[in-house]
Amino acid sequence: MTAPEVYEAKAISTEPLAESEAVWTKLVKKTYKDPRGVTRTWESAERTTRPRGCNIDSVGIVAILEKETGPEVVLQKQYRPPLDKVVIELPAGLIDEGETAEQAAIRELREETGYVAEVLEASPVMFNDPGFCNTNLKMVHVSVDMNLAQNQNLQPELEENEFIEVFHLKLANLWQECIRLEAEGYAIDARTANIAEGIEIAKKFKLS
Repeated sequence: MTAPEVYEAKAISTEPLAESEAVWTKLVKKTYKDPRGVTRTWESAERTTRPRGCNIDSVGIVAILEKETGPEVVLQKQYRPPLDKVVIELPAGLIDEGETAEQAAIRELREETGYVAEVLEASPVMFNDPGFCNTNLKMVHVSVDMNLAQNQNLQPELEENEFIEVFHLKLANLWQECIRLEAEGYAIDARTANIAEGIEIAKKFKLS
């Protein structure tokens, strides 16, 4: 599945964002006492989209395709304006009000890739960059039954402002593929790289 439009996007300008224009985020100043009792301040960002009654912002989705040639992970190429680059990512998305992380993962995977999946497990709550923001997520592992008719004829349901190319790579080679893709000019999302690095660590220390 390809989306050539992904490669046509580019940043036009960058300027400060007025608080009155902010839709998704806000900047805050935290005042706190350090371990020695010294009062200090910290600048950070917060999402404004977290649903009421929910303690997480979003989900990342580890969708594995079982193939005769070995397991493959579903990935995406998506232009990200903050980087002005196309990023190699796992499928992901924000949680809607009233959803669990697991429900959000199934919905987002179907909308972004067309794949229909079944939840296997969900991770603890993870914080993306705790020195900068309070945003967090759960990683949800799902299985994709390639025998289902829906998974043979994929029908993504992208929003008007989403331009995503879906592809998959062999898990065994994911680290080397990340290195190759970075050399080609792509940015590598940390969640993708962490999975690849974990596989390499498991290989090195024979953890399987």
